[in-house]
Amino acid sequence: MRNIIVITFVSLDGVMQAPGGPEEDTSGGFKHGGWTVPYFDDFAGKVMGEQMSLERSELLLGRKTYEIFAGYWPHHAAGWPGINEVKKYVASHNSAYKLDWENSVLLTDNVAEMVKKLKKEDGPDLHVWGSGNLIQTLLTYDLVDEMWLKIFPVTLGSGKRLFDEGAIPIAFELTDCKVSPLGVIFANYKRVGEVRTGSF
Repeated sequence: MRNIIVITFVSLDGVMQAPGGPEEDTSGGFKHGGWTVPYFDDFAGKVMGEQMSLERSELLLGRKTYEIFAGYWPHHAAGWPGINEVKKYVASHNSAYKLDWENSVLLTDNVAEMVKKLKKEDGPDLHVWGSGNLIQTLLTYDLVDEMWLKIFPVTLGSGKRLFDEGAIPIAFELTDCKVSPLGVIFANYKRVGEVRTGSF
């Protein structure tokens, strides 16, 4: 049984769109691409290096994130050891979509059912980077086991949000938390069950 771990950058108001550069994703007229860059320091780099370890994981990506990764990482693999060799599962509605990056596997048709089957297999955990639309599907079908969030001290007002239309009521527990000198909160959460309520 594998775990699915969502790893993402998010603003204080929940936006996750285009964290890495101005041209990364301008859909919807988004004008703040690259909003994480001023907050990266050695502390953040160290935590990122730990989370990018591929020793016991494979990747599960949406098509747009796959295209960004495939355009960059094959030529900069020294910055992410093992990224070319690791298996990459790619969700797309286009069954004819061609995957040129080595060790890439297309998931199409009923993506939720295909991911459920992957979860039931023996194998390494599946790490989801970026992939906003795919995350909504995973949340809708209760397929997320952990969330490793990098919460940045900025509000963006508009843009694609981590918890959009896909979120359902789920309780998580905090398993790890670090804060960088520049105020970035690295918070890891694990799914623990149903939401509990009470009264004061």
